[in-house]
Amino acid sequence: MVAVSRVYDSSSSKAARVYRLEGRENYYLKTAAAGTLATEAAMTDYFWRKGLGAEVAGYLTDEKDWLLTRELPGEDCLDARYMENPRRMCDTLANLLRQLHETPFPECPVPDRCETYRRKARENYRAGIYDEKLFPGKWGFSSREEAWRLVRENGENLHPEVLLHGDYCLPNIILNGWDFSGFIDLDCAGVGDRHIDLFWGVWTLFYNLKTNAYYDRFLDVYGRELIEPELLRTVAAFEVFG
Repeated sequence: MVAVSRVYDSSSSKAARVYRLEGRENYYLKTAAAGTLATEAAMTDYFWRKGLGAEVAGYLTDEKDWLLTRELPGEDCLDARYMENPRRMCDTLANLLRQLHETPFPECPVPDRCETYRRKARENYRAGIYDEKLFPGKWGFSSREEAWRLVRENGENLHPEVLLHGDYCLPNIILNGWDFSGFIDLDCAGVGDRHIDLFWGVWTLFYNLKTNAYYDRFLDVYGRELIEPELLRTVAAFEVFG
């Protein structure tokens, strides 16, 4: 039984509520529509068993889904101690991502994220979903059709080749005094194409640091020999369709 003395709402999404439960041990309780947290629960447990994430203390589904995880020690990368040293943070993120992508993934609960990724883009394109303001500057597209053309032409070049986080952004990476503690928010994780994580890695540095100064540094530290620049832009085209 979890002993709780204080509860804080730490939600950041309209689709789910997240509560921090403080007690002898700290936990996070996430609740959302029935069935929507099943993949996240499975992938969080998979990452935990590999020493890469938080332990799942419980998952229940009924009228709603409930996912309980133990709190990882440390802070996410938006904490001031990391934001105030952006070069070190950039290098840490790139090295951690390379290590994640070199992790073996036998019996992964989500064996092909790429097909899911392509299907979602097709469905949202047909539904008229398109966020033209999502990526300014080098990631922008002149029109919905320009982005869709890139998805059509290059989408099949994304392959399930690595263990993927799927939403590789600063709030989802937990460090404990610069030591790696774990990854959180794994609802988009699975076996997928490395360029999806690489795209979100350079995007989060741009978005959170308000500069593109770390774009090249991040990719250099990760390893340019593994990167196809056109596929990074292809991922941007996918993402404008949600």
